[in-house]
Amino acid sequence: MGAAEELGELDASIARRIDEVVARKVEERLAQLGPKGPPSMTIIATKGTLDWAYPPFILASTGAALGWDVSVFFTFYGLNLLRRDLSTLKVSPLGNPGMPMKMPFGPQWLRNIDWNIPNAVQAIAPGFESLATALMRRTIRDKGVADVAELRAACIENGVKLIACQMTVDLFGFSQSDFIAEVSDFCGASTFLPTAQKADVSLFI
Repeated sequence: MGAAEELGELDASIARRIDEVVARKVEERLAQLGPKGPPSMTIIATKGTLDWAYPPFILASTGAALGWDVSVFFTFYGLNLLRRDLSTLKVSPLGNPGMPMKMPFGPQWLRNIDWNIPNAVQAIAPGFESLATALMRRTIRDKGVADVAELRAACIENGVKLIACQMTVDLFGFSQSDFIAEVSDFCGASTFLPTAQKADVSLFI
């Protein structure tokens, strides 16, 4: 066998060895990664008014209905959304450029009016917040939109993890018994953030 043939066989042997090593390394890496699970989403809910209760629960319930793994971290005023009684949630139109809403009843010309009421008037008008809340609840009911309690129940039914910020619970003087039994965990940001880091979608509301 000539030198050229020996060199050719050596090259072929090296190529086969490289292919074997690469194939093994690829298999090992795929085994480490493991099978890809369902998409995941984390939401940080910080608002506790009636209107701001909808975004986290709508997104969470929709994600869960699609088969996603969803966790919602309720902190500061967002803790109100985990209270047993949600009937006390109100709408605060003061300082909200999108408020007040249009009238949900009356003739069409009345419904079409944009009530641009100055903040100074809203701040001093007695019962203005209660009026805005009543109008919002009426609009929700008339439009056939699920109320907050129903959306929260849908989240629970579909396996959404409802997590309360323990630091805020302590800050506001709450106890765990003040919240619904379906709260899956009371923890701090350091516990929740690794979950958010690994999520496919992370939202702050």
